[in-house]
Amino acid sequence: MPDLSGLTAPNALTERTAVQLVEGYRTGEFSPVEVTEAALERAERIQPEVNAFVRLTGEEALARARASEDRWRRGEPAGAVDGVPVTVKDILLMRGSPTLRGSKTVAEDGRWDEDAPSVARLREQGAVFLGKTTTPEFGWKGVTDSPLSGVTRNPYDLSRTAGGSSGGAAAAVALGAGPLALGTDGGGSVRIPAAFCGIFALKPTYGRVPLYPASAFGTLSHVGPMTRDAADAALLLDVIGRPDARDWSALGPAGLSYSEALGRGVRGLRVAYSPSLGGQVAVRPAVAGAVRRGVERLAGLGAYVEETDPDFADPVDAFHALWFSGAARVAQRLGPHQREVLDPGLREICGLGARLSALQYLAAVDVRMDLGRRMGRFHETYDLLVTPTLPVTAFEAGAEVPKGSGLRRWTGWTPFTYPFNLTQQPAATVPVGTDGDGLPVGLQLVAARHRDDLVLRAAHALMSAGS
Repeated sequence: MPDLSGLTAPNALTERTAVQLVEGYRTGEFSPVEVTEAALERAERIQPEVNAFVRLTGEEALARARASEDRWRRGEPAGAVDGVPVTVKDILLMRGSPTLRGSKTVAEDGRWDEDAPSVARLREQGAVFLGKTTTPEFGWKGVTDSPLSGVTRNPYDLSRTAGGSSGGAAAAVALGAGPLALGTDGGGSVRIPAAFCGIFALKPTYGRVPLYPASAFGTLSHVGPMTRDAADAALLLDVIGRPDARDWSALGPAGLSYSEALGRGVRGLRVAYSPSLGGQVAVRPAVAGAVRRGVERLAGLGAYVEETDPDFADPVDAFHALWFSGAARVAQRLGPHQREVLDPGLREICGLGARLSALQYLAAVDVRMDLGRRMGRFHETYDLLVTPTLPVTAFEAGAEVPKGSGLRRWTGWTPFTYPFNLTQQPAATVPVGTDGDGLPVGLQLVAARHRDDLVLRAAHALMSAGS
């Protein structure tokens, strides 16, 4: 956990995981109201410095906590997360609260009377919604700053970025403002900020968590859990990974409990360790060292580890074609004045996307299909692929790329994340230490489509072993 001195006083309740909270409610050790009050206090204290929230919904949260407390007192909890504080990225609909998507082009007035599928499942099971967390405009980039809500900062160093696009969610979890968070990931957007903020995050197999309304970025965009550990992520995925009729591409029931599968460990699993995707990525030495030590722990737990690389070249051009086209679609409905108030970087890629032809788009789809085929074959040999989550640690806040890097777009420093949005595979980031500046380092675990259980099992084993 980050050093909270100067931000807020420690509070034991805000350091508990969701699994621990539910057990505490069951035994009567503490109540949902006590926990919610502590989480709201933490959120209010960190907000001026970190800027993790677009808005807090304290009144609603306390009302839901009181109802939860009554259910627990009667021995009739509504579900697996009854009374657990949750935050929701301000890309996802949450009934009664505007979803502004980090943009001045979205009007606050409106009915706002519908939940996204993941939010609906949490509401049904009694979760307590603390508020909406920050995002870059329409979630378009790998850091979190927007014309609407400003810059979100890193809990470990306030001069650094929290990453993005689910940066507010990552900072909130890292600082104890709710143990569970919903984020979205179209090119790394739960894994990037989780790695920068020292927490766990999972991008599930596409369709495992239904999404509505559909993302303009199409089938690149996933909804995923952001938590302190893999056990909480498994608990959350068990709740939100259920079909919803509003998403025609959603998967059917998982057929297993991710929480129950955690304890199977990694003994005998075949793990491919690719430190640089075959020399394609320059990784900072401190990052490479921390990830290698994490891989050594996996081997020590009984996994068969081989240093090898998946067979693909950087698919960034194909990703850009799909991503920029999605951005152009976002902006298509906007008038000239609205376009003027967009994030300048977003406005630029909207223009690039609007000039792409259908044939160029379909050529990118061809690259995507081939990449999926290659990774499908790769996972016939290996259960898991391990890479760094990112080649760098958190850089200066308010910048799309590290100063002096010579990079143009955020994809230049995220080469380990976006390929697996193209392939729709489950991928998670696990904290594996810090660099020389005390900034977190993440290790990425990737499995074949539909094998979210393997990713969660390996992450749980690694974190339980002291990573």
